[in-house]
Amino acid sequence: MDRITLSSMRYEGHIGASDEEQLFPQMLEVDLVLEADLAAAAKSDDLADTIDYGPFVALTERTVEGGTFRLLEGLAGALARDVLAADARIRSVSVRVRKLAVPLDVAMDHVEVEIRHGR
Repeated sequence: MDRITLSSMRYEGHIGASDEEQLFPQMLEVDLVLEADLAAAAKSDDLADTIDYGPFVALTERTVEGGTFRLLEGLAGALARDVLAADARIRSVSVRVRKLAVPLDVAMDHVEVEIRHGR
């Protein structure tokens, strides 16, 4: 299966298991991997034959910035459902969500959750 990958999209969202975390938006990083048959686009070199990724950037922004989630898993699951609902040509989607500021007393880059949904 062919893939379109959207990497390291950054948005501010309300996420966190504690009420304190919910008070202020936090920086989140999202990757989407869309799996679909891209053979027609590879042959024609025509945008009409592929999956235009621009709307998925906007969909991700709306979901992250417009919602409130307690868990990274909840956000990743919502994104996966939204992507599959948006275009029937997508056979599966992998969503990675990274929380860049973790409220733990340890030096670390981020916490990441990955969810894969398919048809």
